[in-house]
Amino acid sequence: MSYSGPPLDLNRLLQVLVKNGVDFVVIGGSAAGFLGASRLTEDADCVVNRERANLDRLATALRELHARLRVARMSDEEAQALPIVVDGLMLETTGSSTWTTNAGPFDVMSDLKDVRGTTVPYHELLSRSLVVQGEGFVVHVASVDDIIAAKTFANREKDREALPELLEIQARERSASAQSESAPRPVELTKHVDSQRSTADELDESREEREF
Repeated sequence: MSYSGPPLDLNRLLQVLVKNGVDFVVIGGSAAGFLGASRLTEDADCVVNRERANLDRLATALRELHARLRVARMSDEEAQALPIVVDGLMLETTGSSTWTTNAGPFDVMSDLKDVRGTTVPYHELLSRSLVVQGEGFVVHVASVDDIIAAKTFANREKDREALPELLEIQARERSASAQSESAPRPVELTKHVDSQRSTADELDESREEREF
């Protein structure tokens, strides 16, 4: 799909989504970048909560970003001339959609796929997501496991090229998690001190009884 619109300004796009209260999880190359991948992405991809109220908020954000549909073999100027009403009903009936915005290309996904092509809905992605602090916003980012699974299933050239670095990030995360689980737990000094104090008190009481 050719693209003739503005370049991606990920910070601005995410700031507008967050400001309008949209519930979403960042996926794809943008998510990989937040997790430490060096490979650049030219568009933003998100899976959104499909509840109607959230789609209404998403529509508000899209209108603020002057969004227009991104259509194959159609220029940005031609797409802007399409008689499209961007509202919650339109987003509900459309499902996944691709947009050009004044902050760059933006893909709205209704779900993600795992390695077998099984649908992974928003709430499941959210349960495994990471919370990331950006420049003026806080967002949920899909886990590296979910990103790898989706790219493995998609199996496009750009996905295959991105996988080696993502697998390295996954290996580092698992190694760090294993080290954290195997680390010795700190001694509960407070309880130990209380135990010593109790024993000392008992000895004092016993001594007083003998003296009496």
